[in-house]
Amino acid sequence: MNTVTVYTTTRCPYCVMVKNFLVDQNIAFKEVNVETNPEIMHELVKQTGQMGVPQTKVNDKWVVGYDPNNIMMALKN
Repeated sequence: MNTVTVYTTTRCPYCVMVKNFLVDQNIAFKEVNVETNPEIMHELVKQTGQMGVPQTKVNDKWVVGYDPNNIMMALKN
């Protein structure tokens, strides 16, 4: 069973693209809006070294930005 979490902000077009992609692929995911929870943003930066969103955690792998290929590869591993 895959666990997918998408870290987003409110007005991020690439976040919407990632969520739409996951919905289109029938992949269940949890969304965490880091804009409303700065503590999670700090944790994210600590884990990935990246300030931007979207960041998608697929199981234990991180995919930064809108990157459907890497999301699918992470799901297969």
